Amino acid sequence: MTSTTRQPQNADVAEQPTRSVADSPYQFKRSDAYSSHSVILRLAGQGGGRQLLDVGAAHGYLAGALRSQGFQVTGIEADSVLGEEAAKHCDEFLLLDLDGPLPRFDKRFDVMVFGDVLEHLKDPAAVLREFVGQLQDDGEVIISLPNVANLYVRLNLLFGRFDYQDRGLLDRTHLHFFTRKSFRQFMSDAGLEAATLTATPIPLTIVVPRKYQGPVFAAVHAASAWLARTWQTLFGYQFVAVARKAGRRGSHAATT
Repeated sequence: MTSTTRQPQNADVAEQPTRSVADSPYQFKRSDAYSSHSVILRLAGQGGGRQLLDVGAAHGYLAGALRSQGFQVTGIEADSVLGEEAAKHCDEFLLLDLDGPLPRFDKRFDVMVFGDVLEHLKDPAAVLREFVGQLQDDGEVIISLPNVANLYVRLNLLFGRFDYQDRGLLDRTHLHFFTRKSFRQFMSDAGLEAATLTATPIPLTIVVPRKYQGPVFAAVHAASAWLARTWQTLFGYQFVAVARKAGRRGSHAATT
């Protein structure tokens, strides 16, 4: 299968400083079984030739993994440097600014993935609604985004701190923040209802140097993941949802 690249719909997308994929803050976290990427791959399941839209594909590594699971993947990315790499991992690829005019496809998608992208957009609700209009009636939308009510943020607020960072929950490029309640409302406003809503733990595999990641670390990380799933609002680092068009019954069991 070959990859087709369409030119950017917004000239500003292509006019970016010279750099490399190595400069990207995005990491593919498949090696961590509790990461949002691993959870997304498990929830997506086997593609069987179904059409999948990966919105905000970054360097395309998640798209490539989904493709290896049997999906026909169309990727979208705004960053021209990352997009050049992402196109290699997609069956079709579009370089465009999601804050600009959105594309209309000549097909409907069975699955849509929004992995850590909606919180970066000026009007994420409008973007989600537009794409949901191009979803099959029995299709699924998989969304991951950060939990601003995580214990780490709460403790910082307790001491009067809300400092933006280069990555993480308070990434300086985040324009919108979500709690579990507002995430559910956000999906509802787009005509979706959650069939599954789970949470991932703090990404300790990134925080803790590899040389310290032994059996004790594994046990701590597993316990942190259990806490995140059990007490999502406090210990969840990211929420991951599988949603369907409102009124459609899904194959996933809903969480509370």
